[in-house]
Amino acid sequence: MIPAFITIRFLDILDIFLVAILLYQLYRLIKGTVAFNIVIGLFSLYLFWLVVKALNMELLGSIMGQFIGVGVLALIIVFHPEIRKFLVFIGTNYNVNRVLSLDKLFGAGKIKNINHKEIEDLIDACEAMAKIKTGALIVLAGNNELAEQVNTGEKLNARISSSLIRTIFFKNSPLHDGAIIIRDNKIVAAGCILPLTQKQLDKALGLRHRAAVGLTENTDAMIIIVSEERGTISVAQKGEIKRRVSKETLAQLLEEFLHSEVA
Repeated sequence: MIPAFITIRFLDILDIFLVAILLYQLYRLIKGTVAFNIVIGLFSLYLFWLVVKALNMELLGSIMGQFIGVGVLALIIVFHPEIRKFLVFIGTNYNVNRVLSLDKLFGAGKIKNINHKEIEDLIDACEAMAKIKTGALIVLAGNNELAEQVNTGEKLNARISSSLIRTIFFKNSPLHDGAIIIRDNKIVAAGCILPLTQKQLDKALGLRHRAAVGLTENTDAMIIIVSEERGTISVAQKGEIKRRVSKETLAQLLEEFLHSEVA
């Protein structure tokens, strides 16, 4: 009898490609976090269970089989933050909202109308605070309105101005420890609490930088950080951070970000 040749369809190749992308994105999300070590531990445990089954070790195999049987539920509980982050990543980075036109469907489209004067005010405030080493965390919301983070602070709905931003982050101000969130052309809230990243960052980076990276991992926001220790300006986007940003580079990044949100 002549053995049948293995046939590979286009859909099989597509299937492998999509699984590879999925695994790569999962790896990116958990790389450098405690979750990565947990995954390695679970994978090792699964391989050990396969060896136990192959050796017909009934008692140990039965015990481990019960554990593996509830593995999916255990994974959901253990990896709840990572699953949430992954779903947010899909919705944000692949522009599902834009593709499906959900904002237009429900009449919730946003108009980005930060003008050149307000961009200059942002840059002026950051430069002034950097010179006197006043720490600051300025969040510019993208398509995600950051309602959860806004609710952790004091709502202002104030006009963007250099003097107001510097006043908020003045060291004796009760709101200086949190972040301000700018949405559309308003400072909607101040003293907001942001989630910290679980990634391993440079030890020289403080809590402001960790909070900036943490929020941009899950949203399409752009965050400006002024370091209280070094008096430098950094910018966080998409879970990455650019350090020691110049005035010209900051202006360029702001223009690119605001232009992309209008498009």
